[in-house]
Amino acid sequence: MKHQILVVDDDDANRVTLERILQRAGYEVHHASSGREAMEVLRDGPLNDLVLTDLKMPGMSGIDLLKAAKMVDPDIEVVVMTAYGTVETAVEAMKEGAYDFVAKPLKRIELLTVLEKALEKRGLMLENKRLRQQLAEVGEGDIIGTSQVMRSLLDEVEQVAHSDATVLLSGESGTGKGRLARTIHRMSDRSNRAFVTVNCAAIPETLLESELFGYEKGAFTGATGRKEGRFDLARGGTLFLDEITEMKPAVQVRLLRVLQDGEYERVGGTQTLQTDVRVVAATNRDIEREVDAGSFRADLYYRLNVVPIRVPPLRERADDVPLLAQHFLVRFVRKNRKELAGITPEAIEALCGWPWPGNVRELENAIERAVVLCRGDRIDVGDLPPQIRKGGGGRKAVAFEVGTPLKVVERRMIEETLRYCQGDKNLTANLLGITARTLYRREAEWRGE
Repeated sequence: MKHQILVVDDDDANRVTLERILQRAGYEVHHASSGREAMEVLRDGPLNDLVLTDLKMPGMSGIDLLKAAKMVDPDIEVVVMTAYGTVETAVEAMKEGAYDFVAKPLKRIELLTVLEKALEKRGLMLENKRLRQQLAEVGEGDIIGTSQVMRSLLDEVEQVAHSDATVLLSGESGTGKGRLARTIHRMSDRSNRAFVTVNCAAIPETLLESELFGYEKGAFTGATGRKEGRFDLARGGTLFLDEITEMKPAVQVRLLRVLQDGEYERVGGTQTLQTDVRVVAATNRDIEREVDAGSFRADLYYRLNVVPIRVPPLRERADDVPLLAQHFLVRFVRKNRKELAGITPEAIEALCGWPWPGNVRELENAIERAVVLCRGDRIDVGDLPPQIRKGGGGRKAVAFEVGTPLKVVERRMIEETLRYCQGDKNLTANLLGITARTLYRREAEWRGE
């Protein structure tokens, strides 16, 4: 749609000239010969993106019109036209909220440049307002995303949440599996009870068993009293087992018994305890491959995999990047006590074009860095990490003729994606939906090894 500009000038010749200039530049132009007439146009409906007004007019002056226009539409941009002798008055108009002023006699290029920048600012403000409204509709702790893939995911989560079925979340690191687990708990009938998290990769094997099941006094050196385990703490609520594939076989056996029978004993204890816990597990690995390799028990996998949910990587829901970026911008502006108006369209384009191998966590870090380093009033491309500035211009397309052998298609696609990722094999594998091991195997085949 064309941008709409309201030209206000009591000089008919100037008004007609301006209308011709702006129409040739591709704008839709409305006009008024006085401030009062301009206000009637504005009150009829929010049809105009910008007001270009003369400063000195009989009756309602340009400054009075500026103030009144901002009352009707606070987001409308106003550019004032002034003769050289009234520049001080034009500066006063900018203090009242005008975007800029142009001096008479007008220069076409200068005028169009100012209008383009003013309209860009308005577009940015409206986009930021839209994103803020979307964020306002998102509750604390909710998953942020309005893309089709996220709507489908949240529909699935809503169905699952009200059951007591064990859920297995799979997905790359940084996709938000922990946040999704909290969402499942919050939407469940157990939401008024505890949500307890155990990171199986962060706790040494020798301690994980006692962390999960607790221990009795004297169970081992240093056990000076009874300690409740995470299953005790999560009773009636939800236990989130993150990085479940890092759990060693001995602990897997005990976990399997809890899932099968709802029973366990504390380390060093003899009393059999009952548990009422909903288990949500997560992994960033291919758990079926771990089962085939013998590092993860098949029977435990089947117990965990009652309701499998795949959390999509950020590159599969690029439509959510602007909303997520705005969310992180608000957070880090507050944290770092800075004042930023938003993110430029060019920066948003770069963010949307990057494949995000680190997913939402990488985007979060990128926005925090940009907030800290930004010197202007908006985050621009130059404030983003170097790899995003270089690689955020969008992916190139690869075309094939009908009938091209699949082996040729596969090799070409892998080679082109490797070039796009600047040789990063892990990122290439993630983009293509294969494992790095498959990628290395294909390269070995091409070398004849």
